[in-house]
Amino acid sequence: MTNSPLPAPKLAGVATTSLGVAAIRAQEHRRPDRLFADPYAQHFLDASGDDILAAGTQTASTPELFTLMADQVAVRTRFLDDVLTSAARAGTTQTVLLACGMDARAFRLDWPSTTALFEVDFADTLAYRAAVLSAHDITAGCRRTEVPTDLREDWPVALCAAGFDPSLPTAWLMEGILYALTSDAADLLLERVTANSAPGSTLALDHQEDSELLRGARAALSEELVDMWHGGPSEGLDSWLARYGWQPEVHALEEVTTGYGRPVPPPFDPQRPDAGRSWLAIGRLPR
Repeated sequence: MTNSPLPAPKLAGVATTSLGVAAIRAQEHRRPDRLFADPYAQHFLDASGDDILAAGTQTASTPELFTLMADQVAVRTRFLDDVLTSAARAGTTQTVLLACGMDARAFRLDWPSTTALFEVDFADTLAYRAAVLSAHDITAGCRRTEVPTDLREDWPVALCAAGFDPSLPTAWLMEGILYALTSDAADLLLERVTANSAPGSTLALDHQEDSELLRGARAALSEELVDMWHGGPSEGLDSWLARYGWQPEVHALEEVTTGYGRPVPPPFDPQRPDAGRSWLAIGRLPR
């Protein structure tokens, strides 16, 4: 049964990029060879009222950025899904999704009932999601808690106030975050995650370089998307994670896409002079 939908609050600024990711996930859900199922992404798009995003289909009018990033988002989503669910099955009872956006992992993944999952993002982003979820009677199979806060502020205080226990091993997700941070901001984020991680914790993340191809596609959509790129860590993910005590496992995107039977996305194809690189990584804190 579906309630009469209420208008979802409008998103603004960087929060609107989460709808672009939802558009790609909705498109992936419709593929016969999909890497994951996400029947909820389309609901988030429909509530936006944006014709291009709400269509969620590959057409001549689809922004080039969505086309270029489609396989990267699909592959990273599946990879990070597997890391988080593996940690939960191995006994990790806390999961934290940082800058969750329109993430539907709380609803679409098979979590142990003992899992406490925390979704951290701006208050307006969480309000948008809540309105859509309520309108469609969507509930989670785990204990889900929303944490409205700003990652530029002292967000661990808000997280702990919401019931997070830093003495327990935790599975953390940093998806689509690092490239939008300066190197100092990336260091601070990892420093705070590490300070609130018990031995045995897991960190799932992705990162990517900028490229001529991506810059042009972002510029075609908005200057704001151009300006949001700050590059992230000033060193490779291996050494960056190790510097904070995490045991790193870093995979080049082109290796993972091949394993999933997908082509290497043009913006991250090492054979192209106008491309950058992209990585998927796991960090583990020794017990």
